[in-house]
Amino acid sequence: MKRYLIPAEETRSEIRVSNSRFIATIAPVFNVEQAKAFIARIKKEFSDASHNVPAFVIGHGASVTAHSSDDGEPSGTAGRPALAVLQGSGLGDAAVVVTRYFGGAKLGTGGLVRAYGDAVRAVLKITPRAEKVSTHIVMIAMPYNYYERVQRLVQSHHGIIRDEDFAADVTLGCELAAEGYPAFQAALKELSRGMLQAEIIGSNEAAIVLK
Repeated sequence: MKRYLIPAEETRSEIRVSNSRFIATIAPVFNVEQAKAFIARIKKEFSDASHNVPAFVIGHGASVTAHSSDDGEPSGTAGRPALAVLQGSGLGDAAVVVTRYFGGAKLGTGGLVRAYGDAVRAVLKITPRAEKVSTHIVMIAMPYNYYERVQRLVQSHHGIIRDEDFAADVTLGCELAAEGYPAFQAALKELSRGMLQAEIIGSNEAAIVLK
């Protein structure tokens, strides 16, 4: 799996267009069922709104499931522009619902397209990003005199130390990006003149790393 950006957390923003309120809520979702559950929750929260327009993308790049709905707005004026902006953001595994409270003035086809697209753009501007990446969980056993140097090596390769065990030797449990594991292993062997190596004890195909 290649690394790609996703929303780090659920985020909401609001814009006003000709007295209509457009409230955009975005969240990370990792399958269609999660996307549907998120959309249903937002629709329930804003059950008195004029429209709750959903769009989502599951996956990233060439392997994407995408969906949108106009939720009663004229065909092609709401869900499609919302989805187009979401797809253009570069994010994967994301769902957005644009809630509209009608303000009394009709916006016309072009106005609706702009309003729904702008609502998604507004929430994307403030959405924190995380990265979805394949990782390896590794274990490294070492004499105490290597401890601080290996710590620094893990950090320099953007790894995370998950646990430490201090016994006759020090044992570190670390998580590293799978694509960076060969370079880390080579650097570890160079540091220890071939004495140390990182043993893979598990993998995470969808680790989430805050940007």
